[in-house]
Amino acid sequence: QVDALIIASTTPGESIIEECARIGTPVILFNRFASDTQANVVCCDNEDGGRLAANALLDSSYQRLAFMAGTSSTATTLMREQGFRAQLEARGYGDYLREEGMYSYEDGRSAARRLLDRDDPPDAIFCAADVMALGAVDAARYDLGIRVPDELAVIGFDDIPMASWPAYNLTTIRQPVQQMIETAVQLIINNDKEIPTGQVNLLPGELILRGTTRELE
Repeated sequence: QVDALIIASTTPGESIIEECARIGTPVILFNRFASDTQANVVCCDNEDGGRLAANALLDSSYQRLAFMAGTSSTATTLMREQGFRAQLEARGYGDYLREEGMYSYEDGRSAARRLLDRDDPPDAIFCAADVMALGAVDAARYDLGIRVPDELAVIGFDDIPMASWPAYNLTTIRQPVQQMIETAVQLIINNDKEIPTGQVNLLPGELILRGTTRELE
């Protein structure tokens, strides 16, 4: 038997986690969140990341905001949007526009075109993942001739390597990946003590300001 499972690709069903608990195999959900579970969770604080994005756009005087979801059923999308929405409401902002980019470059580019072709297009889009944000930037610049960030701001989430490429220079929320890895490993080795269950470790992301948003006021 293995000593523990780290699951990074998806959130398993609770029955799988319960069976692992029955045979004494702890489960760590890496960058996946599930409440009321015996699994341990090591995850970026996605809600807080959504709040960081909302503040960055409002503090840069953007007026018509939009959110680009990945897929509505994923916990990361739900929590990032929840934080974004809550912070907008806390600061007195009303409804925002919304599209789904399905966590891909192509769908993100298409979703951005749908948003920007409206009669009331946004002047800022917060994307639930960098890969969609890159599509949004290209849709604005190359498909529609919209200047980024003067006419449109784009914020992503993750800080993938391409985000820092000069062609994109994407403002994003950086996930603390190294710290998340160290936390997950520490849960396993735990100084030879019994591995805990049901721990939730939410680690804060960081706003990385680059060239797809104006300077904060």
